[in-house]
Amino acid sequence: MHSYEIEIKSLLGSSEKADGMRLKMRVLDPNMKLTKENKQRNHYFVGGDIMRLCERVLPFFSEDGQKRLKKIAAFGKEFSIRSRQQNDRVLLVIKASIDETTSANGIARMEFEEPIPKTLAELDTILLSAGYSYQAKWSRERQEYLCKGVTVCLDKNAGYGYVAEFEKMVDSAERAPLVQKELRELMAALEADELPQDRLERMFAYYNKNWLDYYGTEKIFTIE
Repeated sequence: MHSYEIEIKSLLGSSEKADGMRLKMRVLDPNMKLTKENKQRNHYFVGGDIMRLCERVLPFFSEDGQKRLKKIAAFGKEFSIRSRQQNDRVLLVIKASIDETTSANGIARMEFEEPIPKTLAELDTILLSAGYSYQAKWSRERQEYLCKGVTVCLDKNAGYGYVAEFEKMVDSAERAPLVQKELRELMAALEADELPQDRLERMFAYYNKNWLDYYGTEKIFTIE
């Protein structure tokens, strides 16, 4: 069964606003809890051939993983390809848009995210051999909470500062509009402003052009 990620972002910026969001979640849902915490390095890739990539990585996944990878390759509209080191694990991440937003930052996306028995450098080499090239390298620290049945990730991103991501995984694309409504209702209750897609794309483009100045640092920029 394939997974679909429904995700809406809110730009917080400062650590004080991130602390405020944690407090609001606790007030709204006394059972709110921290479920995961990790540090990540994410390498984004462009170009390449999704089918060539599949040929190179399929042997590293289970039968179920192979089926899901083949499905996203066959039915995705636009692909965002990433290698990720999450604490001590290395993962291949592929996101494909299923609506009119982008695969890199969209609201509704098919998602493949699986650990692979390679180092981050080795996975990058596989991606480069499939014709991909680096778009940018990102670093972040993530705290993942469960609030009112919704996953809320508070991310400290190089360049962006703090971002709250409200997300749910569903097994059917038809459920996307209903889940988007649920996420926006929770965001309204928490007074979290949705980051508009056009501003997010401007931020993403700026970072991609200047990532060497921000990757692995505490520096933040502001793009309206």
